[in-house]
Amino acid sequence: MSEILQAALIPFIGTAAGSACVFFMGGGLNETVRKVLSAFAAGIMTAASVWSLIIPAIDRSAGMGKLAFMPAAAGFITGIGIFIIIDRIIVRIKQSKTTGAEEKTSMLVLAVVIHNIPEGMAAGAVYAAVLAGTEDITLSAALALVTGISIQNFPEGAIISLPLRSKGEKKSRAFLCGILSGVAESIGAVVTIAAAGLVVPVLPFLLSFAAGAMIYVVIKELVPEFSEGKGHDLCMLVFAVGFAVMMALDTALG
Repeated sequence: MSEILQAALIPFIGTAAGSACVFFMGGGLNETVRKVLSAFAAGIMTAASVWSLIIPAIDRSAGMGKLAFMPAAAGFITGIGIFIIIDRIIVRIKQSKTTGAEEKTSMLVLAVVIHNIPEGMAAGAVYAAVLAGTEDITLSAALALVTGISIQNFPEGAIISLPLRSKGEKKSRAFLCGILSGVAESIGAVVTIAAAGLVVPVLPFLLSFAAGAMIYVVIKELVPEFSEGKGHDLCMLVFAVGFAVMMALDTALG
């Protein structure tokens, strides 16, 4: 039970804490601050995809010898492909709706919720492996992953709630919209753990699938956010810091 609570609650706490900034900060985020937060989150997600997901996926397929990369490669490509399709669906939904403030808010929250599902799947998959008693993924390694996700969820929550507040949303509604993505992650984690019997046999594929989905979000959403305009050099350094933080967490705790 404690493992399930860790997988569900630790990432959610990060999102909720970030969303709560709406009660203490007025208006929206400064452009530079928003870019820096996006860069930090991108660094965390990239490192988590490599150290906490792809490498364990390859290790679990070691019995395949020189072909041990295949389940991880297949899952990674599938994860990116699925989210290309999901993004196209979101674009079509946007085009079919009016462009009022209410619709824009709903679409923003929907997009973030969908993009956070792979993080919940990743947390659920590693904890499912821990509960199944696999030796290559330890409880400390799983804790490192959800801690990293929680850290990057803090700026993510703020990036959602503060702009909504600046556009006239009530603080309570902006906060609620911010934490919805955390709820989606928690549900994704719990559902994946509940399906542990089905998850463990395909764990290499599932871990790398989550990695592919996370990398897609980094490339599609976060990199364009911080790599253009002024301050991109600072953002690249912050990206490196985020990557190093997650790498250190996985190495120290894993």
